Amino acid sequence: MDGSIASILVLDGITNGAVYALLALALVLVFAVTRVIFIPQGEFVAFGALTLAGLQLGHTPLTIHFLIVMALLVALLDLIAAVRARQWRSAWRSIAMRAAGPLLIGGLALWLAPMKLPLIAQALLTLAIVTPMGGLLYRLAYQSLADASVLVLLIVSVGVHFALTGLGLAFFGAEGSRNPSFWDASFQLGPLLLSGQTMIIVGASIALIVGLWLFFERSLYGKALRATAVNRLGARLMGISSQSAGRLSFTLAAFIGALSGLLISPTTTIFYDSGFLIGLKGFVAAVFAGLSSYPGAAVGALVVGLIESFSSFWASAFKEVIVFTTILPVLLWRSWRDPHPEDH
Repeated sequence: MDGSIASILVLDGITNGAVYALLALALVLVFAVTRVIFIPQGEFVAFGALTLAGLQLGHTPLTIHFLIVMALLVALLDLIAAVRARQWRSAWRSIAMRAAGPLLIGGLALWLAPMKLPLIAQALLTLAIVTPMGGLLYRLAYQSLADASVLVLLIVSVGVHFALTGLGLAFFGAEGSRNPSFWDASFQLGPLLLSGQTMIIVGASIALIVGLWLFFERSLYGKALRATAVNRLGARLMGISSQSAGRLSFTLAAFIGALSGLLISPTTTIFYDSGFLIGLKGFVAAVFAGLSSYPGAAVGALVVGLIESFSSFWASAFKEVIVFTTILPVLLWRSWRDPHPEDH
């Protein structure tokens, strides 16, 4: 291996690591706020990429109908809960307001989908469709189990993963799709040929990481999420709703997943189940950080990207095995360094 090949592999590793960093940050955020190991994170990657592929063909993606059905189910659950609490007269307005946004987005998407809008407009429409699914999914699958153990929440995540994967097969079929690049330019930098899409991936990842930092440091909602992550009971006593924090964290995770799908889909073919493997690499990066540190998750993602890149050169048939095997020494080191009692 000479220097030019090594630099190409490093660039490839940084590009993939930038996407894994976004997913790792989402996983750390969700776990810190809700204690949920969010295995279905990768499904939002596939939903985002394949929804855009459907819009490119002028089809009406079934994810639009899925969003509408989820909104109606959440409204029904909230109404049933309000009736049982004998508060339905005062709660119906807030229920209608929560359902109005996803239903409005769904109706608008049904109208715009067949129009073959420009690529950027289709990407924004895809984000608008997939992002609300996060908060709706939290209400449907996790909110009633908010005080359950981490193990129970993990089992629920596995079930949600299989459900979303099956729905993905029903929505998009078994054939994969690859979206057009957002920027077709290319730039020569020594032995490296930088594509416009690579620059967009790295730039968008950096911009989103900076945006998340500003959100947590400067906004009231971000500080509420930080407070919930540090002490859920204390945040609740201070008037911060743990349910609202959970919905917001899942909504951000869905946005990050959908954006990651849009970024990576021009570089590789995405199938209905491709998100699981991509999300799992983000999970490996998050484990590097102990599911608790955002900077650690970003660094871990770059390490995962570089390991994957060099493994694909030296032993391409075993690159996935090598990447996922790296989690074992990290887990052993953390178990020796931070022993803790079993969570009941």
